[in-house]
Amino acid sequence: MTRPIPSLSEIRAGGKPAVARALTLIETAHGSEGLARLLDEATANPKADVIGLTGPPGVGKSTLTNALIARARAEGRSVGVVAVDPSSRFTGGALLGDRTRLRTDPEDQGVFVRSMAARDRLGGLSDHAVAAIVLMRAVYDLVLVESVGIGQSEGDIASVADTVLLCIQPGSGDSLQFMKAGVMELPDVVCVTKADMGDPARRALADVAGALTLASHGPDDWIAPVVMVSSTAGTGLDELAAAVAAHAAWLDAAGRRAVLRAAQARDWVADAIRVRFGLRGLAAVAAVSAPAGEGPFGAIRRLDGVLGARLSGGP
Repeated sequence: MTRPIPSLSEIRAGGKPAVARALTLIETAHGSEGLARLLDEATANPKADVIGLTGPPGVGKSTLTNALIARARAEGRSVGVVAVDPSSRFTGGALLGDRTRLRTDPEDQGVFVRSMAARDRLGGLSDHAVAAIVLMRAVYDLVLVESVGIGQSEGDIASVADTVLLCIQPGSGDSLQFMKAGVMELPDVVCVTKADMGDPARRALADVAGALTLASHGPDDWIAPVVMVSSTAGTGLDELAAAVAAHAAWLDAAGRRAVLRAAQARDWVADAIRVRFGLRGLAAVAAVSAPAGEGPFGAIRRLDGVLGARLSGGP
């Protein structure tokens, strides 16, 4: 028997069990009208700031995530976490590496952690991760998204996060290598982890700061600050929180957050159509008119039906 799709208010009132069931529906009821309606409702009613943590494996993203969770809970904010893990080559499921490194109290109703498989996506986000993040940002006060890695093809984190936090570890290279990696236009805040290493951490900070100066900025553009943090020693977390808060304030000024999220929603639709139907599909949907007020998930479902019918010989 198909599980009924709950409303957003029911999920908010139902606590962690309700969130867990709703996230399961994202996979089991994928493509259904009811799920699209729920996700569009969540899209239109966000609560959370979304911070996306990205960086190479071993940089300390999970340790930093633990510190951010603890800080948010101490402030009385609820936290949802999406930890995107590498996939098992046998089952396609998440290997749960990041989730096992996150230290949370299972009895704490204010923290919910979901591990999702990266599958074959190069962008560091799994196929259902966008829907999960959209749902969780409508339920919690803060959503943390921990991606698999970073690279030229791994900018998907920017399509869901309000603030992209790039984690760099000491000894990871000079400014030229950062520029070659094609990642210095991605972050809103750069965090040099393992600051307790001393001189290597300070050299990494100088390298990153130098790389950032090579990027072009307009007069109203945000310039990413660079902070050093040691999650184990507990240093630099105040500076990191201040940098993230400053970016949030910049987003909220002049309606930038609304503009960003509207652009992200358009990207979700385009990406879904591109994955299913390729560039020809994208070109075809450009001529298809959209109903007024249609949400991104409803649009994906409708366009999927339109293009699917055309491929099968329909009108």
